[in-house]
Amino acid sequence: MDGERDPSDLLDALELTEYEERALERLIELGRTTAPDLSEATGVPKARIYGVLEELGNAGYIKVIPGRPKQYQPKPPAEILDRAVENRRQSYETYRSDVEEIREPFLEAFGPLYERASEDISPTEELFHVVDVGEASERETRALYGEAEERVHVLTKSFEYFDAIEPAFTAAYERGCELGVLFLDPSFLSAENAAVQERMVEHLCGGYPDVALRFSTTRLPWRGTIADPSLEYDSGRAVLLVEEEDIPLHKRQAAVTGNASFVAGLERYFDLTWEYDTLETDPYGGA
Repeated sequence: MDGERDPSDLLDALELTEYEERALERLIELGRTTAPDLSEATGVPKARIYGVLEELGNAGYIKVIPGRPKQYQPKPPAEILDRAVENRRQSYETYRSDVEEIREPFLEAFGPLYERASEDISPTEELFHVVDVGEASERETRALYGEAEERVHVLTKSFEYFDAIEPAFTAAYERGCELGVLFLDPSFLSAENAAVQERMVEHLCGGYPDVALRFSTTRLPWRGTIADPSLEYDSGRAVLLVEEEDIPLHKRQAAVTGNASFVAGLERYFDLTWEYDTLETDPYGGA
């Protein structure tokens, strides 16, 4: 285990109950024991310990050793993680099957209602909708990467939110999408943001060598992510945040748009800045 992290924190990824987490952690330490002994070692009430162990067994994290009394033994840590992934995959497949089963009646019931309600929405109202900056905007951004078929372009100060979207970024990269990131010239950044940017540039260059990087020589009036823009105005989505330095990020909102014409305009700004308004050399020397 990572010596810098509490083992209990590492178990959080398994989404266990408090009693299940406590029992599994102690069982891994003990190797093999009985339910009464584990109850005493963990503080899990004896009336609950058997149910806890049954749940851990059903999840595939422990095995039951027959005998009188029964004993319980943990699976190897690598096998526990593999089983956790498989459990989640099976749960997703079940959920997906359930959704597909109701797709046709769902569309028949709600499609006409949606169409009637949408008749009065003006083109301006359809241009974009807003979400809070943070978890909601990051979720929309991950969706852009997940749905992208050809390319994704990013305008950002330092890409400080990259950790929150990296799995989706990686998936798009591995699918062969063209990825380009336009950073702000670090001379415009605070020392703290510049350090974040330098770390991100190093991470991208090391882990994603085919991603194109450039640095804008002028301040960016907005930041965001553009996916699959088209000058034919037949595709494209974007999430963008207008620069408002006096307003804390947690109080800002991001615009989400699927208007292909609007997205094409955003892409045009990206292309012009990328081509004519970027540093001639990498400020980090090709880090």
